[in-house]
Amino acid sequence: MSKKLNGNGIFEGSRFILPEFREAYEAQMREQERRGKPALDDQEMQLIEQALIESYNRRVPITVVVFNPFDDEELRGIVTSVNTSLREVKLIRGDEDCSWIKLEEIISATI
Repeated sequence: MSKKLNGNGIFEGSRFILPEFREAYEAQMREQERRGKPALDDQEMQLIEQALIESYNRRVPITVVVFNPFDDEELRGIVTSVNTSLREVKLIRGDEDCSWIKLEEIISATI
């Protein structure tokens, strides 16, 4: 007889992955790529806040790097509003595209 029919050969020769198992495996692999937020010291936070204030006062474009657990996002625009109670800034990118960004999510800011 064939080698596949002996012992555990029937099950070994018919391996396949269900779509549900594949999705669970891929989700687990993505979760392992998640990284933690870097800790910023007080001096770095002051430099970020100074750059944001300068962009707000002088209406000059600023480049902001926003933390994301998988890949950081770089945004460029002009700070038009600062909400101190919620610790957010409004960044206008282009004509109509705007976004509110929390200060604690900003990793770096340069003018």
